This record gives sequence, C-alpha cells and structure tokens, in this order.
Amino acid sequence: MSFELAAIPRAPGGIPFLGHVLKLKSDPLAFLRSLRESGELVRVDIGSMPIYVATSARLINDVMVTQGRFFEKGRLFDRVRPLVGNGLATAGGEVHRRHRRLMQPMFHKERLAGYAEVMSERARALSDSWKPGQSIDVHQAMSEFAIETLAATLFSADIGRPAVEAVRRDLPIILKNMLVRAASPKILDKLPIWRSFDNATASMRQVIDEVVATTREAGQSDQADLLSVLLAARDADTGEPLTDEEVRDELVTILFAGTETTASTLAWAIHHLAANPEVEEKLVAEIDEVVGNRPVTFDDVPRLVGIQRVLDEVIRLHGVVLLMRRTIEPVELGGFRIPAGVEVAFSLYAMHRDPTLYPEPDTFVPDRWLPDRRGSIPREAVMPFGAGNRKCIGDAFSWTEATIALATILGRWKLRPEEGAKAPREAAASMAHPDRVPMVVLPRDA
Repeated sequence: MSFELAAIPRAPGGIPFLGHVLKLKSDPLAFLRSLRESGELVRVDIGSMPIYVATSARLINDVMVTQGRFFEKGRLFDRVRPLVGNGLATAGGEVHRRHRRLMQPMFHKERLAGYAEVMSERARALSDSWKPGQSIDVHQAMSEFAIETLAATLFSADIGRPAVEAVRRDLPIILKNMLVRAASPKILDKLPIWRSFDNATASMRQVIDEVVATTREAGQSDQADLLSVLLAARDADTGEPLTDEEVRDELVTILFAGTETTASTLAWAIHHLAANPEVEEKLVAEIDEVVGNRPVTFDDVPRLVGIQRVLDEVIRLHGVVLLMRRTIEPVELGGFRIPAGVEVAFSLYAMHRDPTLYPEPDTFVPDRWLPDRRGSIPREAVMPFGAGNRKCIGDAFSWTEATIALATILGRWKLRPEEGAKAPREAAASMAHPDRVPMVVLPRDA
C-alpha cells in the first residue's frame, strides 16, 4: 500500500495555474467519464488545489458507506453553502443529523399518500392544459409542474406566489452555473461572469426570507406543510426552535432538489419513450390495465412496474454529476493512505455509465432492471440517490411524483419531437438535465 499522494495518477490535460478547470468547464460530463481510464483513484487539479476522484463503484461505496464515518461534506459544499444556504444538502455533522431528524416525518409513507392526491391533481391539470398539435418544451413544462407540485404539497399550496415565481425565474440560472462556480478557484469569484448567478441566489433567498418571516408573524398554522412543521419544530435536546435562516435554507434545499430531479427525469423519460415506441406501447398497456380511465392514485404506484424500470434507467443515464467529501482522519482508499483534510470527489453519472458494470452503457434499456437481470448488477453500482446517511431524504417523494405524472400523461397523450428538432443534449448541473426537449402533443387515441 502506498502512503504517498504523489503516487496517485494525475488526469491528463491539466495546464499551469488553472489545472483541469477548462476541461471541467468545456465538457464536464465527458471529462468525468474519461477519468476511469487513468485509474480507480485519480488526481484532478482545480487551480492549484488537488482533488482525488474515485472512479469505481467499489471506491465510491467506500466513501459513501463503508468508510463514510471518515468523511465530511467537502469543498463543493463549502463553496455552495454561502450561495444557497446550509440546508440538508450542504450541512454537515450535528446540523445535518438534527435537521434530518426533524424533517424525516414529512417523507413517511403516510404523508406520501396524501401528497399523491395533489400530485395526481396537478398532473391532470397539466395534461388538461395541452391541446392536440400543440408544441411545448417538455423540460420547461416539467420544471413548472415540479415547482407547482412542491408548492401545493410541502408548502400548503401557497409558499407565496412571489416565491414560486422566484424559483421559476432564478432556479435555471442557479442550476446552470452552480457546478462550475463551486469547482472554480475562489480567486475567480469576482469575475463578471458570475453576476447573474449571484443575483439569482440573492433574489431567491430574499423572497423566501419574506415568506418565512410573514408566516411566523402570523402565528403557527394547523396545516401539516413543511414550512409550518419547520417553524413549530423544537430540538429534542435543547427545546430550541429553528431560526428563520435555518428554515429558509431547508426550504431552498427542498425546492432545488425536488424541482431539478423530477423535471429532468420526466423530460428525459418522455424523450426516450418517443425514441423507443415499443417500450412506450408496453407502458400504455400497463397503465390501461392498472389505472384505466380514472386518476392515478398512490396505491397504483407500486403496480406500475414498467414505469419504475423506465425511471430507473433514466436516472442511471442522466443522474447526479459530481459529489465531494473531505477526509476528517486518515483513511485507506484504493490502496493509498489518504491523510485528513484531503478532498475526494466522485461522479454517480460516470459510474452508472461504466461499461464494466452496464453493458451498452449509453443505450436506453429499461429491461436491464427486470428482476431476473437486475441481479447481475453489483449492489454498490446502483446509487440513483446516493447512499448511506447522506442518501436523499426525498427520493420516495420524487419517484412517486414522477410515476404519477408519467402515467397520467402517457394515458392521454403521445409526445413526439418537433419536425427538424435536434435531439436534446445533456447540460451539467447537479444532474445531467436536457437543454431543450421541443415536442408536439398528439392524442393517444389517434
């Protein structure tokens, strides 16, 4: 076993002073996928700072699960925290444990059943709003659906229209720039290229701060939305409430995670199904059998197994781009002894496209998730929402919402690419979301 960081191979293509920043900015998804060719643990330089990237499922599982106690949230989260707050996604240590304990009841099965009614209602409203022959940008439509659904479930249907509008306006700007901004050297923070990003984050924080303050001043409501629960929450040990800032940060975290994950997954699913009509036909038959002409319910979700396989495959193809951790004490990783204070990164997106784990890794194959085939995929190679104590708290919420929305839309409409439209390209944010998905709405019975 080597005890020298210098023995870890360095990724090719670095340049003086900037390291690999330009490669990360120009095509981050291709760059992250290429690192596997250099080894299981590879050095990448962000400016003059080295980051060690775990490229195999084995090492990623070590960082997230088996040796997760030796790691804390890393530089990526340090850089994002002042911009988007200290919610569950960015908090570490005791703050993370405390807030997760307070918020976990909001995502229990009993709550999800209630949310599902609103999800189904919103999905039907979206479907009813379309007209035969209408052209839509599917990703934009799914983003608006996700925002409105979150507002109607976690925030009692009205976090405040200004806050919803702020998310719709500012979130795309934040997501487009967050990854590169967080990975760039701090010395570049004052460059004009970040002005729109900084303005968007400040605007969202201000609007949600106003909603939190107004709700607290009005007194505790008897509604079981997340905002009311957070305002009423008390620490189990001290009895102290969350501050307005802590409440704001958790609301922002849920809005970020709940919007992009659902919107991106649905948009990609509709795109892939249009390109694979034989898969779509099987899903429509399943929806007819399970749901028929009535609204989709919470009890339908586990019976729509074909849709679940499609969603599993979409999240494999277009999942989380980059996560980071920092060692808090020496740890053995990939045959190297890593000292405390070292930044370790990994890409779930790149891992899920590893050809040694997934045959035809770039091809949409939902049947790879059939029970008799899923067993051939190593357990540690399946991490759609992370793993360990940092696994996404809202994974079941997002999967329920996406299943209901897809079943509602496919049961009524057939969406096809606009004539002459280019295939959507992956854009790197926290997920590999599509840039544009222009499609035409056609009646299913036609």
